[in-house]
Amino acid sequence: MAENLKFAVIGGGSWATAIAKMLCVNLPEIAWYMRNEDAIEHLKTHHHNPNYLSSVEFDITKLKLTSDLNEAVAYADFLIFAIPSAFLNGELEKLTESLEGKVIFSAIKGIVPETSLIVGEHFNKTYNIPFENIGVITGPCHAEEVALERLSYLTIACGDAKKAKIVAKNLSGNYIKTKISDDIIGTEYAAMLKNIYSIAAGIAHGLGYGDNFQSVIMSNSIREMKKFIKKVHKMKRNINDSAYLGDLLVTGYSIFSRNRMFGNMIGKGYTVKSAMMEMSMVAEGYYATKSAYNLNLGYGAQTPIIDAVYSILYEGKSAKAVFKKLTEKLD
Repeated sequence: MAENLKFAVIGGGSWATAIAKMLCVNLPEIAWYMRNEDAIEHLKTHHHNPNYLSSVEFDITKLKLTSDLNEAVAYADFLIFAIPSAFLNGELEKLTESLEGKVIFSAIKGIVPETSLIVGEHFNKTYNIPFENIGVITGPCHAEEVALERLSYLTIACGDAKKAKIVAKNLSGNYIKTKISDDIIGTEYAAMLKNIYSIAAGIAHGLGYGDNFQSVIMSNSIREMKKFIKKVHKMKRNINDSAYLGDLLVTGYSIFSRNRMFGNMIGKGYTVKSAMMEMSMVAEGYYATKSAYNLNLGYGAQTPIIDAVYSILYEGKSAKAVFKKLTEKLD
């Protein structure tokens, strides 16, 4: 591929901010699209995102900030999408600029509700982007720890290893270690599913279950994830790799996990609506639960944890009663 490739980050949240921070270490300039024009003006004046990871200071000369998605797409060769999956389709409807020839990497951990597809599949089927031009950026990595410059690991998956290496190189740094993978589908499904299991861990905590049960939830979750992904996309993969198990563990246990926080509130008796209003960020696992449950109606994998979370969030069943039954299905 050509030298001097240009990157654009699409999104204004915490993960988009963290990715912009990583790229700015390695690149002379990046485009950064966010729809909030006030946030852009704040960044230009104060050199930090006012709403997310506000401790991160940017060299403003490295940022081509824009509230015009088409401007960002026209600028870049590599587009990194980092917006909630529930809002992706609405943002893409603004596109008049062609995506032909663009390399698209998803840092989104969810399913597009309108198509019930993971982001890579959505771009492939809806915009005819070939899979060799589609990739995934996954953890285990929390944006908050990137802001603190704590040692973190990323897995970069793409069917074209050269493109995966380009992204990996430009995200790497003193505190960011990267590796590449060819499991585009599996890593993206894992990134989506771990948010559901994190909600389950949060519900358990909110209900008063202790660390012993949390470990059972996590060990059962990774086995359930393996069964689900195998049904969706069968290939040789080690489910204990950091892109799968590692990402699940950090999301299930970390104080920075918004999905765990959301589940914890549900376990404590909050309604879904009140929990969402209380949080300032989107819990991707809420939307992923419905999508995964509906997808699995066709696949038929044994998913008692996903089923339990679905019945609580979407059928209004008692978390206490559902988890009492769930404890009998785990080992």
